[in-house]
Amino acid sequence: MPTVSVKRDLLFEALGQKYTDEEFDELCFEFGLELDEITSEKEILSREQGDEKAEGASDVVLYKIDVPANRYDLLCLEGLVRGLQVFKEKLEAPRYKRRLVITEETASVRPHAVAAVLRNITFTQERYESFIELQEKLHQNICRKRTLVAIGTHDLDTISGPFTYTAKPPGDIRFKPLNQSKEYTAAELMSHYKTDSHLRHYLHIMENEPLYPIIYDSNGIVLSMPPIINGDHSKISLNTKNIFIECTATDLTKAKITLDMIVTMFSEYCDEPFTCVSSYTLCIELAYRTETLSGDFINKRVGINESAESIAQLLTRMCLRSEVSGEGDLIQVEIPPTRADVIHACDIMEDAAIAYGFNNIFRSTPRTYTVANQLPLNKLTELLRQDLAAAGFTEALTFALCSQEDIADKLRKNIVETRAVHISNPKTAEFQVVRTCLLPGLLKTLAANRKMPLPLKLFEISDVVLKDETKDVGARNNRRLCAVYYNKSPGFEVIHGLLDRVMQLLDVKPGRNQGYHIQAAEDSTFFPGRCAEIFSCGKSIGHLGVLHPDVISRFELTMPCSAIDIDIEPFL
Repeated sequence: MPTVSVKRDLLFEALGQKYTDEEFDELCFEFGLELDEITSEKEILSREQGDEKAEGASDVVLYKIDVPANRYDLLCLEGLVRGLQVFKEKLEAPRYKRRLVITEETASVRPHAVAAVLRNITFTQERYESFIELQEKLHQNICRKRTLVAIGTHDLDTISGPFTYTAKPPGDIRFKPLNQSKEYTAAELMSHYKTDSHLRHYLHIMENEPLYPIIYDSNGIVLSMPPIINGDHSKISLNTKNIFIECTATDLTKAKITLDMIVTMFSEYCDEPFTCVSSYTLCIELAYRTETLSGDFINKRVGINESAESIAQLLTRMCLRSEVSGEGDLIQVEIPPTRADVIHACDIMEDAAIAYGFNNIFRSTPRTYTVANQLPLNKLTELLRQDLAAAGFTEALTFALCSQEDIADKLRKNIVETRAVHISNPKTAEFQVVRTCLLPGLLKTLAANRKMPLPLKLFEISDVVLKDETKDVGARNNRRLCAVYYNKSPGFEVIHGLLDRVMQLLDVKPGRNQGYHIQAAEDSTFFPGRCAEIFSCGKSIGHLGVLHPDVISRFELTMPCSAIDIDIEPFL
């Protein structure tokens, strides 16, 4: 959940009213926010770096407010004040009114771009700082650290359209980046910013691409090299009157939402408030849409009994202009461009509940009486855990994600045959796939504890994930039991005894038809001739045996180890 820091006095001035800390905390709660902390810059520095570093820091009181992650319109002082003013019915929800040439070379890197212009804007120091901070908040949230969207803002009076968004080899791009004293090529910039505490986190997005995106004006002046840095020539300042805003993206929808947020938040400082004008194509949409739902729908789901007119008024307080359509209790709700979080009728219903006040909703006993029961699979799991621990085995809880090597090469298997679900953008080599068996996690646990007294006896009962084309999501969970015995001797009899105990607990008798039995099998993970397949009621449910020496050494173990791995779902 994002946290917005605002100066208390500046906030109260914008709201036109002073509150005590308790009153403002209550207002935030009513609006669906949370006043997380009351602090100051001096207090923060004193807490984090000591009193010496805090000397001379500002004593201005700061409110840190937790904002829902999908409410991008509340990430700055301007949006926060506007939302609260409309909620308190001191302001009507405003209506927002409203050529960038894209070349085909951008298709392989960042194929989308949208742009807009704010004309005749007036900045103060506080407004300027809020403008910069909103961009950073958006970059960290909806823009996903610039991977989906990158924002560029420019002084329109220093450049001239039409603007061109294209992509070129890094050696062909040369310009003076923001706050630098000389020109660099794009390749030189990537090296230069590797030590920059802020920008180095974004270099990975582009550094391995053959072409880098770049935006020029009609005179060949570089505006920006998204998503890394803007050009110094067009940087904005307190004296900027006309702002050109561009958003380049891999996700067009996110780009439109991001641009809408910046324009709607700061268009109030234009000579004609809440107006965005542009002479460039592919500009901001500021799109409104209308949803129709019944008052009865909201009443039943919130648990209130209000008229359609009253509900329409509640929604209007949440910046959703609403009116009764005249046909029964149907309500026409207008969704403004600031409310990208409203996707479904349930989102509108939630806003009605917030405006009504959760504390005002009458508590009632549910009309339907049900008795909760534990999921049978989880109940079976809990019972088995207790008895396996009683048998002398220690439970381990390992990661559900692992590397491809863990479930394939280290177990002497082919990754294609594992039916593993792969992570599309793994952040580390340790978490590339979802585990298809529990054995690698237990062996890594043994390796981390191999200096402990022998024998080591571990077990885990958890889910693995397997590809399954018959499922609507293409995969399914499978609850499995795995146990390992690690000692100077393999201890196959210990693992076999554990199997017998588990079957005894499950009330499955030995036998080939209606019971369980084992038979010799070959599995590359196990030592040849020391592996058995386990059958229950004629169906294969797993394997047990002595692990292959190569498997043991690949997990950095030095002693023999035996293991059992079975599916427990057939016993429900």
